[in-house]
Amino acid sequence: MDPRVEKFMASIKARNPGENEFHQAVQEVAESLIPFIEENPKYKHAKILERIAEPERVILFRVPWLDDKGEIQINKGYRIEMNSAIGPYKGGLRFHPTVNLGILKFLAFEQVFKNSLTTLPMGGGKGGSDFDPKGKSDNEVMRFCQSFMTELSRHIGPNTDIPAGDIGVGGREIGYLFGQYKRLRNEFTGILTGKGINWGGSLIRPEATGYGATYFAQNMLETRGDTLKGKVVTISGSGNVAQFACQKVTEMGGKVVTLSDSSGYIYDPAGINEDKLAYVMELKNVRRGRIKEYAEKYGVEYFEGKRPWDIKCDVAMPNATENEISGEEAKELIRNGCYCVSEGANMPSTPDAITAYLEAGILYGPGKAANAGGVAVSGLEMTQNSMRLAWTREEVDTRLQVIMKNIHDTCVKYGKQQDGYINYVMGANIGGFIKVADSMLAHGVV
Repeated sequence: MDPRVEKFMASIKARNPGENEFHQAVQEVAESLIPFIEENPKYKHAKILERIAEPERVILFRVPWLDDKGEIQINKGYRIEMNSAIGPYKGGLRFHPTVNLGILKFLAFEQVFKNSLTTLPMGGGKGGSDFDPKGKSDNEVMRFCQSFMTELSRHIGPNTDIPAGDIGVGGREIGYLFGQYKRLRNEFTGILTGKGINWGGSLIRPEATGYGATYFAQNMLETRGDTLKGKVVTISGSGNVAQFACQKVTEMGGKVVTLSDSSGYIYDPAGINEDKLAYVMELKNVRRGRIKEYAEKYGVEYFEGKRPWDIKCDVAMPNATENEISGEEAKELIRNGCYCVSEGANMPSTPDAITAYLEAGILYGPGKAANAGGVAVSGLEMTQNSMRLAWTREEVDTRLQVIMKNIHDTCVKYGKQQDGYINYVMGANIGGFIKVADSMLAHGVV
């Protein structure tokens, strides 16, 4: 490791002990940025990177709620307001048992760069709770969301902080959260994104992250005169991002052969076509079942407790969760012919996996660039709310494609090396940093 990065990371770890995911996210960015900052001393003297790595505000609160048996349950609630240099805080809420301060700080830190890359005026934030919606009734989820928003409502606002959904927070949860905010504040405002179409939501928002990651993969392939048509694609996850990535890849002529959940993955060599995907959507979104049922229905292989990175493919799209591709799995992907990775999840590749991609010279789109479509359309939803109008599906999709192309072009601008290889990690980090850093310099030491 570069001694300058090592020294910087020692200070980060000392100030944020035990927050391993946060350390990992900061180190990945620091490795790209510190050499750049050394060449641009105005950022070094103002200690911009040190300031970006420190949240502007961390909110931690308790969330008491009644279960269906009448027993009181208590969860932790969080909101990390990381950086507001270019706009109000923007980032999702995650409800999952693994949620802790370190994970949310990593997500908020990534969000700062991701939001900057979209070119929209949004700062970075993230929040959530260790509450697990799985196995809970609709009434239990509603009571939890109402308690959570009762506290969160005093810290957010349409010009301050606009949360969205993330893992465990879909349309149902957003609806309950919005209803409670409206009740408490007596105002109808675009305080959350990912809302229902009937009450301020944007067309394409549910599809946006999966579509965006697919568009980004297509943009990367085009740099080598290639397209998604005819490509075998492995996808992890089976939630919102995975479903719509599968849909868009299929529309663009690719063949998706895997989906997964926390229990294992299915391998369908014939491809997951429109009818099969409709079954997955009903299984996951309505019945909230397990992906194993797909294997039973269609007579395909199911691999218990495994991830789909040993399947031969041209393109891999990790759409599940952080650190789901290890260094060994990345090498296995490359040995099996994979030459393009587009991340729909946040930080799904470990540092060893990223090293393997870069050393092999494959196309690798890191999450902060490749999955920015979700927050981009959240930003477009905010715009529509402010204007009190709704754009058509085609208008939003066209804007999304333009944004993803702009993000890709920024990565190429700052990531193209002398040998012609495009290091999208470096490009995304530097491209996302400059806009935030210059804004912070303009604001002074605040």
